[in-house]
Amino acid sequence: MRFQHAPQVWSAFPELVCGVLHATGVTPAVDVGPLLARHADTARARLAGGPEGGFPEIQAWRRAFARMGLPPTRYRCAAESLLRRFRRDGALPRLHPLVDLGNALSLGYAVPVAVLDVDRIAGDLAVRPATGEETYLALGGGDDERPERGEVIFADSAGRAHSRRWTHRQSGTSAVRNDTTEVLVVIEALHDGAAETVPRMLAELSSALEDRWQLPARTAVLTADAPVFPTARAAAG
Repeated sequence: MRFQHAPQVWSAFPELVCGVLHATGVTPAVDVGPLLARHADTARARLAGGPEGGFPEIQAWRRAFARMGLPPTRYRCAAESLLRRFRRDGALPRLHPLVDLGNALSLGYAVPVAVLDVDRIAGDLAVRPATGEETYLALGGGDDERPERGEVIFADSAGRAHSRRWTHRQSGTSAVRNDTTEVLVVIEALHDGAAETVPRMLAELSSALEDRWQLPARTAVLTADAPVFPTARAAAG
């Protein structure tokens, strides 16, 4: 599998910084509690100074959504939605240790983090404008949706959308489950300072996989000049 952003995305959002991580051998029997607590404390301290809508990381995504023609307070990036829920409830639900860790990083850094099950992605995965023919399954299930033509989505080779409105909502199709073993993590930021933030997040996640799962991870920061990240299987092929 290869992951990349389409040239149209890089052209429209040259400020994008994207970090990717690939690992195989993930299991659900891992304790990441102490790591989650640290990021929750960071988010709590930031929110004490004002709501998440004022964070520069969130402001950057709101501007991007507005440029895509999406009302930014109706369609929010995943990081903003997590912060809103955390501010309301004081905690996030526990789902799977790696998803929980991704959510914690997203809270602490106010940056969207997608954790995807590679085995449930057909062929390659691209962040690109929708053709209008793709199908999308929400996290809660239900009937398939069809992203609007031109909407930025994560799309695989079979025409399945693994996100809607870019970083707004992930799909239930590639959601990590207890039987997930191979994962792709995508971290995307648009704010000033993203070039420092995203590599720091990648390093922290890679360190956690090594420490908690005893797994090596491959990482990369993508650019418009080097936009493609192959998984190990793709690289070997």
